[in-house]
Amino acid sequence: MKEKCPTMSNYYVQRNNKNLETIERLLDEDLPAFCYDYFLAIESQTSTLTRLNYAHDLKIFFYFLQEKKFRKSKTVKEMTLDDMEAITGNDIEYFLGFLSRYFYNGKEHVCNDRAKARKLSSVRAMFKHFFNKGFISVDNTAKVSTPKLHEKPIIRLDGNEVFDIIDTAESGDGLSPHQRAYHEKNKVRDTAILMLFLGTGIRISELVGLNNDDINFKDNSFVVTRKGGSKSILYFDDDVAAALQRYLDYKEMNYEDLKEPNALFVSSNRSRITVRAVENMVKKYAKIVSPLKKISPHKLRSTYGTQLYKATGDIYIVADVLGHKDVNTTRKHYAAISDENRRGVVGKVKLTRDDEE
Repeated sequence: MKEKCPTMSNYYVQRNNKNLETIERLLDEDLPAFCYDYFLAIESQTSTLTRLNYAHDLKIFFYFLQEKKFRKSKTVKEMTLDDMEAITGNDIEYFLGFLSRYFYNGKEHVCNDRAKARKLSSVRAMFKHFFNKGFISVDNTAKVSTPKLHEKPIIRLDGNEVFDIIDTAESGDGLSPHQRAYHEKNKVRDTAILMLFLGTGIRISELVGLNNDDINFKDNSFVVTRKGGSKSILYFDDDVAAALQRYLDYKEMNYEDLKEPNALFVSSNRSRITVRAVENMVKKYAKIVSPLKKISPHKLRSTYGTQLYKATGDIYIVADVLGHKDVNTTRKHYAAISDENRRGVVGKVKLTRDDEE
């Protein structure tokens, strides 16, 4: 498991190392010994973030087994592959029911069907590995149906809301007195972030990880590190370029002794801005321009994806720009027939002859 990179100067290296440390701790404290072999086996096929999510999901599964299956007769660390072989389909169904509402470390947790499906997928992947390797002779997790997931409507900014959220970031109109106290210092940065989201469809993790030298104003492009660590070049228009240049000029004049000088977007404490800070910033402005919608950075990405699909009609270019590995993911989210599309087909199919003049 010790795959740490030799340097800590890069944001993604730091993030991966932090994930690896957490995985190591979970393996040491919260997972059975045989899980070491599983995580070692999937190391080359998965990202550290994927493995971290697996580890958290499996921690809850083994906690469930300790509490409900074994009635605390054995600890998680005492569980063996023989115990896994004895897991029945009923046990897995009981686990899914358990996830509806359970208490862990004194806190109540509630999982919706989507969260249940993800945890079941993590458990299945582990059982499948040990079954395929011959360490267990039966895998009953494969016999349990995945919770049915209902398609969620795409929430995005529409029409003038895109212009309004950018105007609000620039002007501060609608902010509380407390929020206005910080607005003057951060408005140039916030505007640049919003325009980058809405003008490129970048993921929040990709935005937070951007460095100054990732931006190339000669051809209005920048380099992003995608899921899994691959690099892609994305392009932005002159409006986004102007917002980024204003921010870089402002940062050079107003920020000294930065803790990470190459970080593109920084916080008031001169550190690289965090995912949580960006989420809170987007939520703050979105509440003013669209109070009935729960707009997040991912919803800004959906806004861009929807507009790009409407403009191009090309689902493949949308998938490429957004960094989707499977075009079906893109199609599911952006090619749904809208009310506007439905109204647009009225009259296209003729049932009567045109009147002859």
